[in-house]
Amino acid sequence: MKSLSGILALTLALAAGTAAARTVVIDVRTGIEYAMGHIDGAINISHTDIAKDISKAQVGRDDRVILYCRSGNRSGQAQDTLRKLGFTHVENYGGMDEARKRLQTP
Repeated sequence: MKSLSGILALTLALAAGTAAARTVVIDVRTGIEYAMGHIDGAINISHTDIAKDISKAQVGRDDRVILYCRSGNRSGQAQDTLRKLGFTHVENYGGMDEARKRLQTP
C-alpha cells in the first residue's frame, strides 16, 4: 500500500507533466525564407535540421507540434522525421497560407 505522501507526489508529477504540454508552431523553411516573412509566434527549424535541432528549441515529445513550409512537402518530411523520433502530436498544416487560415492568424 502506497503512503499518502507517495500518492500525492505521483499525482503532482503527473499533473506537472500534463501541464507542461504546449502547442509549438514550426516553420520548416530555410532561415532566409523565414526572415522574408513567417507566421507570428512560429519558430524556425529547417526541415533538414529538425532531427538535431528540435531539442535545442525545448520542444517536448508530448507537445502539440504544428509544421508548415511553402507547399506542405518539407513540413511533411519534417513530420515523418519527428514521428520517428517519438513525437506523438505532430500535424502538417501545409503551406504558410493554409497554416494561417487553420491557425486563424492574419
